[in-house]
Amino acid sequence: MGDYEKDTAFLGQKGPFFVIIFLLLNAIYISTGFHSFYIVFAGASPSYHCHVRDGNLSEEWLKASIPIEEVNGKLEPSKCWRYNLDTIRQFASKGYSSVDVNLTDVGKERCTEGWKYSTEMYHSTIVSEWDLVCESEWRVPFASSTLYMGYLLGSLISGQLSDRFGRKKVLFASLALESLIIFVQSFSQSWLVFCILYFFVGAFQVSLYITAFVLGTEILSTSLRVLFTTLGAFLHYCVGYMLLPWIAFAIRDWRTLLRVLSGLTLVYIPLWWFIPESPRWLISQGRLEEAEAIIKDAAKKNKVKPPDIIFKESEAKVAPSLMKKYNMIDVVKTSDMRCTTFMCLLLWMAINIGYFGLSLNTSNLIGNPFLNCFLSAVTEVPAYIVATLLLKSCPRRPLLSAFLSIGGGFLLLIQLIPESLHTLALALEMAGKFGFTMSFSVVYIYTAEVYPTVLRNLGMGMCSSAARIGSITAPYIIFLGSFSKYLPYILMGSLTIGSSLANMFLPETFGKVLPETVEQMQKCKGCHRRDVTMMEEDRKQVVLKEQKL
Repeated sequence: MGDYEKDTAFLGQKGPFFVIIFLLLNAIYISTGFHSFYIVFAGASPSYHCHVRDGNLSEEWLKASIPIEEVNGKLEPSKCWRYNLDTIRQFASKGYSSVDVNLTDVGKERCTEGWKYSTEMYHSTIVSEWDLVCESEWRVPFASSTLYMGYLLGSLISGQLSDRFGRKKVLFASLALESLIIFVQSFSQSWLVFCILYFFVGAFQVSLYITAFVLGTEILSTSLRVLFTTLGAFLHYCVGYMLLPWIAFAIRDWRTLLRVLSGLTLVYIPLWWFIPESPRWLISQGRLEEAEAIIKDAAKKNKVKPPDIIFKESEAKVAPSLMKKYNMIDVVKTSDMRCTTFMCLLLWMAINIGYFGLSLNTSNLIGNPFLNCFLSAVTEVPAYIVATLLLKSCPRRPLLSAFLSIGGGFLLLIQLIPESLHTLALALEMAGKFGFTMSFSVVYIYTAEVYPTVLRNLGMGMCSSAARIGSITAPYIIFLGSFSKYLPYILMGSLTIGSSLANMFLPETFGKVLPETVEQMQKCKGCHRRDVTMMEEDRKQVVLKEQKL
């Protein structure tokens, strides 16, 4: 295949064709913001207590039947225990008042008659519908993590599917199937069915995200491609994320919420006729006539005249040093490689635990959960803009360490804030989210610059898997808050600070030429010993191939 950029240079950089594709692909990313965090509201836990059938008990005895327990330094009615009702009814039938009886001598029992849930904030959630409290409380973070388990599957297979069937088909198939599964999920009759369907929502959602990203990078002009990959996709994702709490505020029932979010996706169906297939992919499949038809249509929209023959049958000459086939073992083959890969995996995991942990925690914060979620989403907008501007002129390594220190440092400070200053605690959490979001932006570019071309896809793939493990872990980190309010912040903050220190061992990539081969890859600063024998053997193989050619 010839030089695609040169072959299509006559189209220009910012014609109507490119602008329309840019806007339409970004519009699709709004749906990913809708669908990424609806579990925050569908899986929210409203206020609840043991259900006690009155059995002719007075209001005084009904209130006294619930033990008082200390939770995070506060005395609150127990959510999982009640005093033995048979004993209480005996005291009540004899005319005793609750103050006349030492209730601590009365045996406790589980909430065998279920729970009563407050409908002040939520009319219905999966927690209140399926009693996911007390012994079943672990099922809520598990339900959240199934989405990210689906992310792991989707990130592994989406690339292979789009390489085989085409970007456009996989993009719209993922969009349609995600919407359909969310609609079916709204009819779930059990927690298990909800989790299974949520797994596939995650698989198709990440497939949609990755495929749209690839399609945009392959079809857009150079100038718009940079804008699309840095700000376009991220900011439009934030738009959907910001709109979600307002939709959830208007719809307090989780089943109706899911049906509305699923229905909103229908507006994307007409885009099938406006978004073309990737000409680059068509050329790679030998379908030159279809690729030329798309480029000629683009030329018509951009009001330029295309040449009679745009693409010629040719093969690119591959450098001998790039002919060797690489696999996952090569990413950890030498001491430098292992050091670099380990540091990158740690960074991606820590950032994803912090980012998704804080995003899922908004319903647990003091104050209005809908407003908290909106603030969490709004925080990301300036974070992406600031990160993008700084990346143009600042070294990657200190920049990423600074962002990680901001994110983790503010989380560690939260435990020092008095209970009465909950607004300040919320501000610190949002500042932490700001740091994690900026780190999210930098780590993508930084990792791609660290690995050489021959290992870049493999390295990014391993880091993406580590990110998925981090996001799967995040709901359980937040779940630990039910035992200690500050434990999630301490864990996330400590892990992030540690990863910021580990980041300093990675090489600086700012202003450096992207490495093409393993030999050109920079050394990891913490590992000076290299596997010289292995590297020399690789070099000899390259020389032999060059001599044969």
